[in-house]
Amino acid sequence: MFSLSTRTLLLVLASLFCVHQRLCAQLPFYTDDTVVTDPYVLHFEFFNEYDTLQLQYPNLRQNTANFKLNYGLPHHLELDIDAPYLTIQRSQGNQASSGGGDTNMGIKWDFHQESKGSHAPALAASLYIEFPTGDAGQQLGSGLTDYWLNFIMQKSLSEKTRVNSNLGLLFAGNTSTGVLGTQNTRGQVYVGGLSLLHDFTSRLTLGGEMYGAYAKNDGLGRGQFQGMLGGQFAISKKMSLCFGVLGGKYVASPQIGGQIGFAVDFPSFKGTQDNH
Repeated sequence: MFSLSTRTLLLVLASLFCVHQRLCAQLPFYTDDTVVTDPYVLHFEFFNEYDTLQLQYPNLRQNTANFKLNYGLPHHLELDIDAPYLTIQRSQGNQASSGGGDTNMGIKWDFHQESKGSHAPALAASLYIEFPTGDAGQQLGSGLTDYWLNFIMQKSLSEKTRVNSNLGLLFAGNTSTGVLGTQNTRGQVYVGGLSLLHDFTSRLTLGGEMYGAYAKNDGLGRGQFQGMLGGQFAISKKMSLCFGVLGGKYVASPQIGGQIGFAVDFPSFKGTQDNH
């Protein structure tokens, strides 16, 4: 696990460098939204999640520090890459594990935007491939290459309230990050999420979500069902803090956990193309 000084530094960084609410529309929730990064903009996200595990003795707790880079492309496309740094604490007499986890790469397409006066929701889709870069022997990685297709819907219920829903299909591999998530060696895993967000003020957005995964063959997977309450607070037009608390049922979900994170957009890399 991170030392006290390291955790304190991460919290300070999160407080100082979080970004505008739109940029943090997804964090801290696992349910994705349809927003993609603006063209030629590099977007960075970080969150740190600390979870108490259930039914996984001798594994007791897991800390996940996740780093994600998005790069916006024309035609409402976005390239993604993310990788976690994991620490797994175990019972006395069992050595802890720490190190990099599996690396995830993907592409996201926001192919239909919501418009006023229309009942149609915003729609997007994403395709991810996760490579087994983590040490499976220490439970830091799955040892499998994962292929994941996700469909995303976002609908505004009012000017200040919106709902996001996801429906995903894991063709091969598993959804695990460290010792959390559905384990799978062959067969398919179905993943879904539903979140509700409300802008209480121009700076504060709060919401909740339910998220789960199911494998048809019980011998190949572990059920996952969890909920989260969280939100975002805009410190300024270009800074906001993201936070959440979560808990779940079944072995693949944390018993209880907490998350804090931030996101930042760097200046456009379009450069001289603006003149064309």
